[in-house]
Formats: sequence, structure tokens, C-alpha cells
Amino acid sequence: MDDYNKLLEQLISRVEGEVIEYKAASSQYDKKKLGEYFSALSNEANLRDIEFAWMILGVNNDRQVSGTKFLLDEVSRNLLKHEIAMNMTEGMTFRDIIPLNFDGKRVLMFKIPAGPRNIVVKWKGIAYGRDGESLVPLSQDKIDTIRFQRPLDDWSAHIVENTTIEDDLDELALAKARIMYKKVHDNTPSDIIDLWSSDEFLTYSGVLQEGKLTRAALLLLGKESSAYKLRPAIAQITWTLINEEGRKMDYQHFTIPYIIKVDEILGKIRNLTMREMPMGTLFPDKIMQYDNFVIREAMHNAIAHQDYTLCQRINFIEAPDYLHYSNAGDFYPGTIEQALEPLNQQKFYRNECLCQGMRNFNMIDTVSSGIQTMFYKQKERNFPLPDYDINETKPEVNVTIYGKVIDNKYVELLKHDSSISLKECIWLDAIQKRKYNRVSEEAIKILKSNKLIEGRKSNYIISLAVARKTDQVPEYTKQKGLATVRYENMIIGFLSNMGSQGVMRNDIIKFLEDSLPASKNSEAKKKFVTNILSKLRRNNIISRIGRKWIIKPQ
Repeated sequence: MDDYNKLLEQLISRVEGEVIEYKAASSQYDKKKLGEYFSALSNEANLRDIEFAWMILGVNNDRQVSGTKFLLDEVSRNLLKHEIAMNMTEGMTFRDIIPLNFDGKRVLMFKIPAGPRNIVVKWKGIAYGRDGESLVPLSQDKIDTIRFQRPLDDWSAHIVENTTIEDDLDELALAKARIMYKKVHDNTPSDIIDLWSSDEFLTYSGVLQEGKLTRAALLLLGKESSAYKLRPAIAQITWTLINEEGRKMDYQHFTIPYIIKVDEILGKIRNLTMREMPMGTLFPDKIMQYDNFVIREAMHNAIAHQDYTLCQRINFIEAPDYLHYSNAGDFYPGTIEQALEPLNQQKFYRNECLCQGMRNFNMIDTVSSGIQTMFYKQKERNFPLPDYDINETKPEVNVTIYGKVIDNKYVELLKHDSSISLKECIWLDAIQKRKYNRVSEEAIKILKSNKLIEGRKSNYIISLAVARKTDQVPEYTKQKGLATVRYENMIIGFLSNMGSQGVMRNDIIKFLEDSLPASKNSEAKKKFVTNILSKLRRNNIISRIGRKWIIKPQ
């Protein structure tokens, strides 16, 4: 959150303008107004070619931080996102709603994406805009400006001057591209495709425009010696081998043509044969450490969605138990949950020409389901799911594919309960990796209501029901006991620091508030703390004088 605190400080220092709105909203704010401001700020951000606009609650018009109690829990924030999406053009909604502690006061930052090019963003059928700091219906001039916007510049579609098919394209890459094209376009007779000239074939593939080679053509099919013609962009993928300690053991740089070099890169992987015990059998199956589709799809996605204007290479790290991919550029679906939503198909790409070529050469699919398939394949193998690390403050996407079971409890759970949904799998997967920040409060409530987990945010454990299914009752009991011991030690430490002054029960409950299970209501918390106090008194560790508890001298 430090990055967002710095960003807020920068925003407050600016004039409000058309893409930033401040509201005091000390306790509540009209959701209708939020929708209208979303439309206005999204449209204005589009017109100014700004990626995001901001609405900030808890800061007044004089840009003094006053604090807000609006939308205190994540469930209510997610419900608001849903409500906005239901009434907004293209199902748009806040990219994120970020609660911050700023100068000791709570502030809410609403991250509003700019409207798509050529599309006017409307709230309940009405388009809004800004006139200075005023909220107004979007003017006809602005509507026309948005509707007649030129399409986004596609870096990959640009012509590479002074290039020819004969001099700059690799013959083997061209031959492979034809073979892959036939697999995708099986409705076109193979012998007809064979009759096409190279110019015709590349035109049909979408990488030759007006008889000239595009950057996409060079990336996919170009000779290694022609890679310099893409400068200042870097057409390079670096494979690095590291050991258990993270020390570099080997590396190699790969360049174009990517349609061939991907096979060479993935050929470096030490894809070991493992043994897996299928459900309901005593005989193990042989299984590869990494699924071929998963590791290939991740590499192709890095190539397809790389922001080549940032002049960075794609990095591919091989560790003993995982593969890590890193490419420059924002994650266009926004969040991994959105990418996995079946009805949320991607409408545009950063490199449309490059993606078109890759689709025609059978490198990526045509319905944007590749990421979904990666997740399902890992789930079916009872392996940890792909780990997407999307940094909203830095244009970079990091993907980790695991080739080793991290937590056997998780694997056993999947084997015993096939009814668990993919979303639940993603949440459980994050928990088993101890990445609790990726699991929302709403998700935790669902997992708890389905009796899959117990505990608190920094130390979730499998539930008793799951422990019974997976023969983990002894371990569950031990972990549960350790949690109780932790509360006992916290109380002992608190009373020791207070000395003879003593502490009332309500003060102890207040002290433990952030640590106590969120699922417990106030009465349950009182009972829970009272039971611990009673146990400590029976063990002659603490005593009660009047209404106060004190530590006993040792």
C-alpha cells in the first residue's frame, strides 16, 4: 500500500481537474452519483489519453483529508463493483477500490479505467462528462470526438522498411507456419494452401500488409540476422537456470524467429518424469513434471502480450520446482479472476497483428481460453495452479508454473472432493502458497462457509471436515492447539506489561480484536477470551482482583 499512499499524496497536490474527483463522504455516498462520476471520469480519461481516472472519498474539496467510513468491508466493495458493472457500458466497473490509512485517517481510492476507444461510457444509458469541476451530461462535441477516434496504434502492425521475404524471413519458419496454418484452417483444402505464393500466404495470415512485412512477421518468421531491424525494440527471450538457493547456473539468449525458437527454449527445460497415485488405485501413473500445453501457452502469452515499446526482453527462469515467465506490459484482462470468467472474452489486444499471426499459426487459441485451460490442466493434475503476479504500479506480468506439489493436504482435498469449483481452487491454492493477500475477505467467507478452512488471515488451516476426509486429524488438532497457545501467550505478555495495574476483560478483547477469528461475533469473542482467562487462572498463571486481571508473580 506504500505505493498508493505516495500516489495519493501526488494526486492531492494537483488541481482537481477533469480526471480526479474528491468527496468528503464521511459515512455514506450516493451510489447513483458514483455511477455518474464513473461515466464522466472514464470518458474524460479517454479523451485525454490517460489510462486511469480517480475518485477519492475521505478528502474534501479543499483537498484536506477528513476520512470516510463508507464501504468498510470487502464484501460491500465487491457488491458495489457488481452493481456498477450491471448499469455501465460494456460492463465496465472500478478496476479497484483501495482503502488506505493516510495521515491517520481512512481514505477510499476508486480506480476508474479510461473508456475504450470509439466507445462512449454511459451510466444507465446516459453519458456524463466534466465541465471544469462540475458533473454534466457529456457534450455532443466530446461524444463525436470519442466515436470518431482512430484505433489504438498497434506496434506489431507497423511496416518494417527495407525488408523482403527472401532476405529477411527464415525458410524453415515459413514452412512450419504453413503446416500450422493448415491445422487451424482445416476447412481450406491443404493443396490450395500449398499453391499460395509466400505473399498470398502471409497476407492471409495477417502479417503482410500492402505487400510489405510487418513487425509481427519479423518476430514470428524473421531470420536471426534481421532482428536488428526491430530496434529499438528488443526481440529476445532469456532462459536462466537457477538452483535451490536461487544461484544462476546457466543462461542463454534466444531471438527470432519465435515460431521455431519457442521449441528450442522449452527444450531446455528438465521436464522430469514423476509418479502420481491416481484416486482409487494402488498403482502409480507416470506424469511429467510440467504439462506441455501449460508451459507452451505461458510462453506464447508472454510473446503475444509483451509491450515491445518498453524495450525489454522476456525473461524465462527455470528452477528445480517451478518455471517463471516475465514480460513487460499491463495485464489487459485486468485481474486473473476476469481472465478466468467464461463470459468475459477479451475484446482487443495490445499487439493485434501479432496475435492474429499467432492464431493463424496455431500458437494461441482463437477464443481467449488459453489461461482458463492452463488452470484446469493444473487442477486436473492435482498440481498447484499457475501463479499470476500482476503489479498495478509497474507494467509487468509475472507467471509461475509449479512442477511440484507444495502442500499434500491440498492435493488430497482435490482428490477427495471433485465438487470444489475452480474459483475455490484458486483461493485454496493461494492459501497453500501462504499468499493471503490474494484472497479477498469475501473468498475467505465462502471457504469458511463451505467448511474448507479455519483460522485467521495470517495462519489459515484446513477445516476439521477436510482433515477427516484426508486423514489429517492429528495434524489439524496440533495446529488448532498451537493457535490457542498463541492467544494465551499474547494475553500473558499483555498482562505482564501492565503489571499491578491490571486489565479488564473488555480491554483484553480489544487488544486481541485484530487477531480473533472474523467469523466470531462479539458474544462468541467474549466467551472465547473468558475461557482462555479461566484456563490461565486455573493454571495459577494469572489472577482476578475485582473486575481486573493481573499476572501472578513467579
